[in-house]
Amino acid sequence: MGAGLAPMETAGHLLEKIRQGNAYARSRKKRFRLASSALKVLTLSLSAASTIILGLQSLNLWAGLAFAFVALVTLLGAVESFFNWRSRWVLMEETQHRFRRLADDLEYLIASTPTANLTYDRLQPIFDEYQSVWAHLSERWLQERRTLTSPSESQ
Repeated sequence: MGAGLAPMETAGHLLEKIRQGNAYARSRKKRFRLASSALKVLTLSLSAASTIILGLQSLNLWAGLAFAFVALVTLLGAVESFFNWRSRWVLMEETQHRFRRLADDLEYLIASTPTANLTYDRLQPIFDEYQSVWAHLSERWLQERRTLTSPSESQ
């Protein structure tokens, strides 16, 4: 935060930082949701197509194509478990909720407190929670990445 800002200016600065954090979480959430959904639809489509095609066993071309789809489904399942987009999407949803709640708390504090009574001591808990949201996001992100790393890769 900037040095020498009045408490009201500090509150405005903090609110802007919270909104930037929320925008970051929202953009990442959209990206992860799209990737998760696209991969799930593609996996289901290939699985269904391969099953249908395997039913047409009299055609070798179709059987070969079906087995290729089964192989792709296996590959996509491995890719999904590696990137874990759904979990990341949910993590960004949670982060976005926390930023929204924090922004609401700060906006209420600003609206309900006369300018002369708004002090750094009243802003500090909100700033601490802002830092906590980022710390929680970072820790969960690292935890997810560690969970997806095999023991041989982490050495």
